[in-house]
Amino acid sequence: MKTRSAFLFALLVLATGCTDMKDQARFEPLESSAFFKNQQSARPLLERTVARGFLREDDAMYRGLAADGSFVQTLPVEVNAKLLARGQERFNIFCSPCHSRTGNGRGMIVQRGYKEPTSFHDARLRATAPGYYFDVITNGFGVMSSYASQVPPDDRWAIVAYIRALQLSQHTDVTLIAPYIRSRLEAGEVVDPAMSVEEAHDEHDGH
Repeated sequence: MKTRSAFLFALLVLATGCTDMKDQARFEPLESSAFFKNQQSARPLLERTVARGFLREDDAMYRGLAADGSFVQTLPVEVNAKLLARGQERFNIFCSPCHSRTGNGRGMIVQRGYKEPTSFHDARLRATAPGYYFDVITNGFGVMSSYASQVPPDDRWAIVAYIRALQLSQHTDVTLIAPYIRSRLEAGEVVDPAMSVEEAHDEHDGH
């Protein structure tokens, strides 16, 4: 009997403790508080507070800026086929509605009356530093709003790399293109730029 009573008492204490923890005093988001002078329960962050994982001291990577404050002239990430593929995907989602998939500034919403942006194939923009594009994506420019909350830094650089690829596609010496790729492009075939010579020949022989 004593054992049973002790068990029931322990169970009651445990249940009471759980209830108190569940119902402990707390403030709901945006709830007011008479304790603080400004009547707000949420306290402002201390000056220079940085959330864990968001220190981002690398100005080149996170702001597109060189040590002297100018825009970086080279991308601070490795440019490869994977990065360009990611950049193409993100560009087509976020940028092509205005800039079009070819970057000529004649996207679908421009064709419906929105202000036309400068073509990426304009001589001035072709000569502009990559860091400038990163800054515009981050902070916006003119009627273009910031995409910082939608496109993380890695993807912004992927988009910049793809913009450079678009520019190169329209302003390059065709003799610089590998012959096995050029011949297939001239034949109207779709070619993976990352394909090796051996892969190209194998695929061609398999047709």
